Amino acid sequence: MSLIGAHLSVSGGLHRAIERGEALGCEAIQIFTKNQLQWRASPIPHAASERFLKAWSESSIRKVVAHGSYLINLAGSNEIRKKSIEALSDELLRCDQLGIEDLVLHPGSHRGQGWEVGFSRVVSGLEAVLEKTESLRVRILLETMAGQGDGIGSSLEELAALFDALEVTGRIGICLDTCHLFVAGYEIRSPEGYERIVRRVDKYFGLERVGCWHLNDSKEEKGVRRDRHQHIGAGKIGNDAFGRIVSDPRWEDTPCIIETPKEDQGDVRNLSILRKLRGF
Repeated sequence: MSLIGAHLSVSGGLHRAIERGEALGCEAIQIFTKNQLQWRASPIPHAASERFLKAWSESSIRKVVAHGSYLINLAGSNEIRKKSIEALSDELLRCDQLGIEDLVLHPGSHRGQGWEVGFSRVVSGLEAVLEKTESLRVRILLETMAGQGDGIGSSLEELAALFDALEVTGRIGICLDTCHLFVAGYEIRSPEGYERIVRRVDKYFGLERVGCWHLNDSKEEKGVRRDRHQHIGAGKIGNDAFGRIVSDPRWEDTPCIIETPKEDQGDVRNLSILRKLRGF
């Protein structure tokens, strides 16, 4: 079955995310391995990684996924791109130290330089990162984006073009975000629309490359290209789409992570809804 979980804070230590996930009954969790709003971070002390691994091994959490820093922009120019390559390489090393196999990454934003320029920078940036970390097994999951601003990767076709340009290896996969797909114009609410998306994902990438789902309802209507997450079932997507995903046997052992609002015990409520939709 799918692995339901949430993005959780590492405040107080990396192992605290495991403890928080266990308290919520998560089967999978997503974390930042460092402050997501800072370029640099001190190396993870050996004692901290050992404590994280011990807590994880003693928990019922099956998988941990990391999310890359929001500062990383491989489509950026000059200094930003250079810093992004270094930061992403470092985050992959941190994941390896923690036993995390997948890192979710926003492909990048061209910042007005044009899609072709941004696309080329993302490809060469990923090639540089993969070369710098060739001894690692950690996979980069390129996330489907909402189409807001100058972002790269708001369509499955754009991500497929990245895969083709990279002559992709086993170290690149994808993360499918329900809110992003919906506001980018994909009809995910109906059974037919959902099946069309799955068929295209299989055609372009192969289902085995889907390393994670982000399950977020949307405050915005389909196709508006504005990324505003809402509680499960309380937005424009509705419960049925999420029920299809979490109960779909094609996503066996795939983390299905909520990034929904946290207020008023949001995680507790949203995880409970997903479990009911899956049939516990």
